[in-house]
Amino acid sequence: MPDPRETELVLHPKYDAAGLITAVVTDRKGALLMVAHMNAEALALTQASGEATFWSRSRGRLWKKGETSGNVLRVVELRIDCDQDALWVIADPAGPACHTGAASCFYRKVEGDRLQRIA
Repeated sequence: MPDPRETELVLHPKYDAAGLITAVVTDRKGALLMVAHMNAEALALTQASGEATFWSRSRGRLWKKGETSGNVLRVVELRIDCDQDALWVIADPAGPACHTGAASCFYRKVEGDRLQRIA
């Protein structure tokens, strides 16, 4: 019998033991910007405000992307994967997505045990 999360049209995220769900963020063109986590409150705030809010594991608190830099992520669309344990946030970034100032947090590629800057 299939899991209802996979067949029904009801949002019912499957949070992990820490109460988090992975959120992958891209822009409208599909460029990968960042990966973060949301708890239920962060997801609700994101849906209500239209701007991405996450749960910061390192700070142990909610974190609205761009709260200090102004580089908010305006949500265009939210999608959830088949078993509802990962979100895809499609957004219009108001500036660099990475706290380093890079457009994307994925600005280096792995080459053996070294990293090479690509953007």
